[in-house]
Amino acid sequence: MRNNQGAFGHEEESEEINLTPMLDVVFIMLIFFIVTATFIKEAGIQVDRPDTVTAESQEDAAILIAISANDEIWIDKQERDPRDVRVVIDRLHAENPKGSLVIQADEESTNEMLVIILEAAKAAGVTNVAIASDDG
Repeated sequence: MRNNQGAFGHEEESEEINLTPMLDVVFIMLIFFIVTATFIKEAGIQVDRPDTVTAESQEDAAILIAISANDEIWIDKQERDPRDVRVVIDRLHAENPKGSLVIQADEESTNEMLVIILEAAKAAGVTNVAIASDDG
C-alpha cells in the first residue's frame, strides 16, 4: 500500500487555484457593462436614407419610424398599417412626452407615407419631429 508521503515524510498538499475571487471580479464587470450599455432603438428595417447637406443631430429620439422602399411602415420592429400609426404614436408619446419622433424614410419611398406619419404625429400632439438623412 502506498501512502501520500513525499521524500521527506510530509503529506503532499493539493495545489488548486481558488477561482472564487476571479469569478467575483468577472461578475462585477458583467454587471457594470450591462448597466452602462446604451441601447439603440431600431425601427426594424434597414433603409437607404437620402443624402443632405444641412443635417442636424437629433437627440432623445423616443419614437423611431421607418418607411421602406415599398412604402411599408415599421415601428418597434413591427410592420404597421398606416391607419394604426396614430394610435402607436399616441402610446409611445405617452411613455416619453419629452422625446422626439424621428422618421427614417427610404429614398425610394413615396411622400404619401411620410405625410401620413406627419399628420398622425400632429394629431397625437408630437411637436418635435425630424426626418433622418445621411450626411452628404
